[in-house]
Formats: sequence, structure tokens, C-alpha cells
Amino acid sequence: MARIGVIGGGAFGTAMACVVRRSGHDVTLWAREPEVVAALNADRANPRFLPGVPVLAGIVATGDLAAAASADFLLLAPPAQHVRSVTTALRPHLEASTPVVACSKGIERGTCALMSEVIAETLPETPVAVLSGPSFAAEIGIDLPTAVALACADRALGDRLARDIENPRFRLCVSDDLIGAQLGGVLKNVVAIACGIVTGRKLGSDARSMLVALGLGETVRLGLAMGARLETFLGLAGIADMDLSCHSPTSRNMSLGIALGQGRKLAEVLAERVTVQEGVHSAAGVAALAGRHGVEMPVAAAVDRVLNHGADMDEAIGRLLAQPAPFDRAAVI
Repeated sequence: MARIGVIGGGAFGTAMACVVRRSGHDVTLWAREPEVVAALNADRANPRFLPGVPVLAGIVATGDLAAAASADFLLLAPPAQHVRSVTTALRPHLEASTPVVACSKGIERGTCALMSEVIAETLPETPVAVLSGPSFAAEIGIDLPTAVALACADRALGDRLARDIENPRFRLCVSDDLIGAQLGGVLKNVVAIACGIVTGRKLGSDARSMLVALGLGETVRLGLAMGARLETFLGLAGIADMDLSCHSPTSRNMSLGIALGQGRKLAEVLAERVTVQEGVHSAAGVAALAGRHGVEMPVAAAVDRVLNHGADMDEAIGRLLAQPAPFDRAAVI
């Protein structure tokens, strides 16, 4: 039995707390919001972020970051744009040898840093792993079968963390490709917004699948330029995660795109939601990384233009569809 701290009381943090509790561990869950802490402890529920999912007995919620940091390892699950502030606050309370597993999928606005890079800056002596793959919080919260990737530069540490986290209904595939695992989680959110827009515009399933193929190709090209490995994008952290996010309206990013495609304004849609659509924050960063590495990414660029530069949606879609389509294997990889 391990002592596991979960940092972040949102949907995914709450669901992962349930996963590791089912795996037989002592779990302390830190949440920023006092009402979330109170509901978790008193009602075994998180109606604000994960409604309808019962929270397992034995998970202790707290607003004290130090209490959650006193653990054998941490699962770090705040929104990606808050990872830097949370890990900075964690530093005085965390022993240098305590591993941190980043569960947040995103890229930091302004710096274009991946989550492992943010953690390396704020917790420079901390061993880091990354959890990524097809995993809706509501499904893992109620113990539906799930498999995800765990990436860690130290393979022995990755294997040990995987043994502690996984159980018969939540399986882990271990690799050492941190860059690939994270880029898969970032790009699938951006491509899911594009697929949602096409769906909202009633352009058909064929067009959506075409965007998935184009988006996966862009993910591979950027990943290879940044040092990732091709096989990462052919597995759980790549095509599997993109398939989940781009074909299910349950996906927060796809549902956002659907709303935009139906003519709603971005600010209006975001104002209605308590959860974060990371693809909105990631689009600009992905466009910047593409420019930095000299990689053409028409799908990501179109999403960035629509979200951040006021581009006309139909014009952006038209320009995207008019692009030469690099569907042959050589062009994609």
C-alpha cells in the first residue's frame, strides 16, 4: 500500500483518486475550492466538476497542500495553465525524491512549455512522469475499462509507478517518450475543436475523419521535429486519444467546437462551463511551436486563427480543405 497525493480536485483529479483508491492505496486529494473539499468528505461526491460519479470511501479531501504532498508520489491534475503556480506552491512541502506524475494535458500559454518542462523548472530535483491517453474522467470514475500510457525517462521508476497505479480496470503502458506522450495529449484537443466545428457545420463524418488523419499527421511531424518517436503516436497517447476526443461529443473540446460550428461565440460558450477546454489555450502555443520547428500544421493553424485571431470560420474551413492533402505515408511521417 502506498500513500498517494492527488493535486487537483477537478474532474480528472477526482477520477484518478478513485482509480488509485481502487488499487488499494491511501489517497489524499487536494482541491483549491473549499466547497469541493466539503462535498468530497461529507457526501462522497464532486457535483461541481464530476456530477453523478460516487467518490470512493477512504479518499480524504483537503485544502492543505502540505498534507497532500506528504506522499510516496503525487498525481498532478490541475488545469494545464495552473500547473506552474501549483507546483511553485508545492515546492516547500515536497521532498526532492518524491515523484510527480503529470496528468494535465496542455501547453503553457506564453512559454509554449510542456507540463514536464514546467515541472522541471519549478521542481528541478523532482522525478517526473506523464500520464496520457484515451480517458474520460466520468468513465474512469465509475470504473469502466481504460488503458493509458505512462511516460518516464527513468524506465525503472515508470514501471514502479505503473504497478502502483494500475488495477484490472485501469491499465498502463510504460514508455520513456515524454515529449510524444505530451504532444499527443495537446494536439488531440486542438484537432477535436476542429472536428467539432466541422460537425457543428454539418459537413459530415467523412470530413471529420479527414481532419483526424490530417491532425494526426501534423502531430507526428511536430513530434518528430521535437525528438519524439513515431510509435508513440500509433498507440494510446496518440491515435487512440485523438480518436476518443475527435469522435465523441462527450469530449469537452469537441463539444466546444460543435457549439462554435453552430454559430455560438467562444466567450459565451466558455462562460457557461466550469471545466477547462485545454484546446483553447493550446492552439496558440501549438502554432508557435510549429513556427519554431519549421513544421506546417494547417489544421492547428486554422483553429488558432478562428479562436485567437477572429478568422471567419467558413473561410478557414475552405482554406483548410483546399490544402494539398498529405495522406500518403511518406508525407505523414
